[in-house]
Amino acid sequence: MEDFMPVKETIVSTCRTLVEKGYLMATGGNVSMRIPGRQAFAVTPSNFDYLKMTPDDVCVLDFNLQILEGMLKPSVEAAMHCAIYETRGDVNAIIHTHQVYTSALTLIKAPIPALFDEQVRFLGRSVDIIPYAPSGTGFLKNQVAKSVKNHHNAYMMQNHGALVFGSDMDRALDNVEVLEKCALAYLLSLCSERDVTKIPLAVREIAFSKLRSDQKKIEKRVTELLKNSEKSEDK
Repeated sequence: MEDFMPVKETIVSTCRTLVEKGYLMATGGNVSMRIPGRQAFAVTPSNFDYLKMTPDDVCVLDFNLQILEGMLKPSVEAAMHCAIYETRGDVNAIIHTHQVYTSALTLIKAPIPALFDEQVRFLGRSVDIIPYAPSGTGFLKNQVAKSVKNHHNAYMMQNHGALVFGSDMDRALDNVEVLEKCALAYLLSLCSERDVTKIPLAVREIAFSKLRSDQKKIEKRVTELLKNSEKSEDK
């Protein structure tokens, strides 16, 4: 029997951190991680208090959404998480929150342009709006799968919340904070009714090229792990 416990423990500790920092509230949002060397992922259960969650409550699913481990119902957004992992080989952790400042921008459909070097280096050229679709539906899953092909690591789902990726859970958690900083700064700038400046285009492209270089290395490692795992199973 496979040991999924380290991944499930990471998800639980991350959820607690997100609650403590005010990014996860009540039972909203969801968190997942790719299972190394497997076409599978672990995801938080549906409608469950994060502060009461234990590793045993976390669900493990394969890419056909068949439950490999766990007694609870997986998050209603499990199919969306699966679609992201299938589309983006560089993504090993996904955090979906309803964090306040980012959510506010989704209501006015205001994508965040390249405001800061750090933003582009870790989140992408911009933080785009993914068009509205009801939570937990195939419509949302398809909208997200189509939108994330531009290799950014943060998105805003219209009238919904934030969607953030990382090469690992620590990076995903850091990206949540980078996104909320950018969202707040952009909201305050918009309220000033003055022109909002952006970083120079050349700097933006240099920063984004570094992000893409990292992503390609990560995707290569994910592919190699999967191939090595499949070879081991064949022996």
